[in-house]
Amino acid sequence: MELLWEIAGWAGAAAILSAYLSVSMGWLKAGRGFQTANLLGAIAFIINGTFHGAWPSVVTNVAWFLISAIALIRMRSTDQPPAAPVEAPPVQFPGVPDTTGQIAVVEAVTAAVHGDVPARAAACHASLGHESSLHSVPMAAGVHEGR
Repeated sequence: MELLWEIAGWAGAAAILSAYLSVSMGWLKAGRGFQTANLLGAIAFIINGTFHGAWPSVVTNVAWFLISAIALIRMRSTDQPPAAPVEAPPVQFPGVPDTTGQIAVVEAVTAAVHGDVPARAAACHASLGHESSLHSVPMAAGVHEGR
């Protein structure tokens, strides 16, 4: 039975230290997982401390347990939907020019100079005696293919 109390103490130490390390390194947010690990670790330390008669440790871990329990209850009562994931910013590789802005400028200039390209293509086809439907005009968005 003594081995069980020792295992409880070491398991409590592992739970609390791993939770603290994970939050400190940014691997885990100080949320439910962190509070649950602290709560379980405190329970294990209370068991171990009681067995060894280490009353200062028991009192400290009762407080630790209560703090974690209250935090978990408060998290439960203020449950909100999880935040939407944040998209990673686009990666710019060294030595490779960023043409994103250039493409937008080219599209804007093309639209300003040539106007509504699909409508103009339909009018051109209509004047040639072809169908005037835009569905018969093969082209990419905003790009006139010469045929």
